[in-house]
Amino acid sequence: MTARRFTLITGRTTKQGRSVHLGKDSKEFQEEISTLLINAKDIETLQLQAGDQVRLKTQHGSTVLKFKKGEIPEGLVFIAYGGFINALVGSDTQATGMPDTKGLEVEVERHGCG
Repeated sequence: MTARRFTLITGRTTKQGRSVHLGKDSKEFQEEISTLLINAKDIETLQLQAGDQVRLKTQHGSTVLKFKKGEIPEGLVFIAYGGFINALVGSDTQATGMPDTKGLEVEVERHGCG
């Protein structure tokens, strides 16, 4: 399988905000936080197909997500804040109370077919 390094950006999305009132266990909320956004050219480079999942790995851990094409620059990937991020970030908060969740180096590879 082809793996490639990317810069991971995390944040809140409008769709995530619109669905939070349904509860964090709702289908809509879970769909938003379990999907990686990735540039169309990067999808081609990784030879991803509809229904595939991707494995993301950092020095702290890994997780498996769905993916979809996002309007983001090549070399960047995005995930909405949620439980899936926790496996990828470290515990060091540098005395801020919040671990680094932006600009993380992450390896992305095709995990399998849906």
